[in-house]
Amino acid sequence: MKLTETDQQLLSLLRENARASTALIARRLGLSRTTVQSRIERLEREGVISGYTVRVHDDYERGHVRAHIMVAVHPKQMTSVVAALRAMPELRSLHSISGSHDLIAIGAVPAVSDMDVLTDRIGAIDGVERTTSSIVLSTKFER
Repeated sequence: MKLTETDQQLLSLLRENARASTALIARRLGLSRTTVQSRIERLEREGVISGYTVRVHDDYERGHVRAHIMVAVHPKQMTSVVAALRAMPELRSLHSISGSHDLIAIGAVPAVSDMDVLTDRIGAIDGVERTTSSIVLSTKFER
């Protein structure tokens, strides 16, 4: 599906706040509420919008330590490693990447010692060859 500039703006507003009212989004886009509602329904129907999620406020996770954890996986064990990582609630997302590592996980835990435990747990998964972690110092923006 080819997205219009208005569709892109609509998606950007929904990324910022998926619970924003249709009326508020319509005002920000300069469109009618029914037009915005129709566009949202079309984007959902065509699979562009596949769901909605919760973003936790920075104040809640302010004390949490976040890290990008790069994971190298033995060949042919990707499926089982991904399944094991999916079961870890401390991981916020998992991406397949190019380069010397195969995956990058975004983790969030209350303390540095917990991050140490998390990376050890990831390293102990059958099929994980090695991990490399980078602690997030601050987030400049997020969409």
